[in-house]
Amino acid sequence: MAYKVTIGLEIHAELKTNTKMFCQCKNDPDEEKPNWNICPVCTAQPGTLPVINKKAVEHVLRVGTALGSNLADFTEWDRKNYFYPDIPKNYQISQYKYPLVSGGTLAGVDITRIHLEEDTGSSQHDQGDYSLVNYNRAGVPLMELVTEPVIHDAETAMRFAKELQLLLRYLGASDANMEKGEMRVEANISISETETFGTKVEVKNINSFKSVGDAIAYEIKRHAEVLGRGEKIVQETRGWDENASKTFSQRKKESANDYRYFPDPDLPKMQISEIPEFQNLKGTLPELPWEKRERLQKEYDFPDFITEMLVTNEIVRDFFEKVASGLSGDKELIKLASNYLTSDLAALMKAGDGTPWKVTPENFIGLMHMVHAGDVSSRGAKDTLAILYKEGGDANVVAEKNGLIQKSDAGALEAIVKEVITANQGVADEYKAGKLASLQYLVGQGMKASKGSANPQVLSELFKKSLE
Repeated sequence: MAYKVTIGLEIHAELKTNTKMFCQCKNDPDEEKPNWNICPVCTAQPGTLPVINKKAVEHVLRVGTALGSNLADFTEWDRKNYFYPDIPKNYQISQYKYPLVSGGTLAGVDITRIHLEEDTGSSQHDQGDYSLVNYNRAGVPLMELVTEPVIHDAETAMRFAKELQLLLRYLGASDANMEKGEMRVEANISISETETFGTKVEVKNINSFKSVGDAIAYEIKRHAEVLGRGEKIVQETRGWDENASKTFSQRKKESANDYRYFPDPDLPKMQISEIPEFQNLKGTLPELPWEKRERLQKEYDFPDFITEMLVTNEIVRDFFEKVASGLSGDKELIKLASNYLTSDLAALMKAGDGTPWKVTPENFIGLMHMVHAGDVSSRGAKDTLAILYKEGGDANVVAEKNGLIQKSDAGALEAIVKEVITANQGVADEYKAGKLASLQYLVGQGMKASKGSANPQVLSELFKKSLE
C-alpha cells in the first residue's frame, strides 16, 4: 500500500559565543575537565539571577535575516518545566509564545520558527550502578529551528540539515559539528493512507547526516509494517541506535501542556526595535551559500562538483578566493586553477592534515601560469604541486630543480623521436600504413623516454614529420 510520508525537523545548534546564555561562564565545547566551566547561575544555586547574552540573540536574528524570516519586535523567555538530572534548575529557559524568528525558507523547506534557549548538561550512563552529570554544557546558548511538516523524503531532510549547517558556519553563528553534538537533528515522522497526517513519532539522538536519512527510512518502514498488521502507531519519542541501525522506544511523547510553560519572571521582556545592535542586520551578512553558488556558476560556469566543493569546504573556498583575486579575473586561468585545486591539491590536503600545508596562493598561481604557458605538462604540474605541498618554494625553481620543465625545443626532442622509431619500427610502419592510433603509442613512448618532460604536442608533430 502507498502511504503519504510527512516529516518535520527540529534542529538544535550550539551558538558561538564567549560565554554561556545567562551567565559569564566560558562557552567552550572542547573543555575536557568535567564541571569546570560552571558557576552558581548555571548550576541553579539559590538567589542567583540570569542575564541575557546579547550576542546569542544577535546570532539568531542574523540567521532569521539570512532566511528571509520575520524578526520579532517583542519577545520574552519562558520556563519549560521538566525534571531530569542534567537540568540544574528543573526547568529550561526557552521561548514558547514569542520566538525571535518566524517563517522563512531554506533549501525549499518552509520554516515555522527559530527560538533561543539554554542547553542542558551532559550525562554519562556507562558507569555501572550510577550515572555522572557534566554541567559544562548547561546554559550554553542553543538555537532551535523547527520546520513546517512539508518534507516527504529522507533525501530532502538530509539536504536541509546540510544547508543549515553550512549557513551557520558562513554566519559564524555555530561550528555546528554533529560529531561533537554542536548540532543535533530530531525528526518527526508520520505516514498516512490519506492527506490527513498520521500519528507522529519523534526520533532523537541523530548525530550524522547519514543517520538522519537512515533513521527516517527505518521509521517509514516500521510504521508501514505496524499499520500493515492492523495495529496503531504509538505517539512517542524514540532514540536512534547507530550501531544497530534502528530506532528504540524512549518515552511517551510530551505535549506543550506537559511542560507547563510560563514567562520567566527573572528575565526582562525585549523590544528588538529598541536595541541598536539589532538594527540593519542585513548589512552584516556575508555572501550566503546559495548566493555564492549562483555567482560561481554565472561567472565561471563551473561543473556542479567544483562549485559545491568551493561552497562547502571553507579552506578550499578561502584558498580559491585568494587565487582568483591574484589572477585578476582571468577566467581561463581561474578555471584551470579550480581544476587543480579541487582535484590534485584537494587530494593532497585529504591525505595530509586538511590544509594546503606549504602551498601558498602565490606559488600555486605561479604553477598555473607555467601550466598555461606549456612550461610544465599535466604530469609535471602534479609532481611539482606534490613537492610544493611538502617543501614550499617557487614553482618554477622547484620544477627546474626536479627536471619537470617541459621540453618544447624541437632540436632537443628529435633525438628522442629517432630513438623511439628505431625501437618501435613495427608500430611506425603501422602508422605509415594508415593506423593513426599508432601515433599515440609512439608519443607515449617519447614521453616515457623524456621522463615526462617533453611537450606531447611538439612530440606528436615531430613523429608525424619523421614518418611522412
